[in-house]
Amino acid sequence: MKKTVYNKPWFVYIAQCCDETLYAGIALDVARRIHEHNHTSKCRYTRSRKPVALVYKESCPDHSSALRREIEIKRFGRQKKFNLIEKDKD
Repeated sequence: MKKTVYNKPWFVYIAQCCDETLYAGIALDVARRIHEHNHTSKCRYTRSRKPVALVYKESCPDHSSALRREIEIKRFGRQKKFNLIEKDKD
């Protein structure tokens, strides 16, 4: 990727898989990434848990802050992730 891509706004997202597990990731284009989860084998975790649905999206100013936030969310327990999703719906 070009360096300029890292300075663009990135998104942290949570997808819910068909087995009701949650997957957190980052992307520049979340819709394209969810499409990849559902139609390719690029992501090892979701390849056997299709379909996945976007349940949460959060904007970050750049790649590094998105990575930090993704790590933070991945450390959340399941209930805290659902609380984050519900809070976003309000």
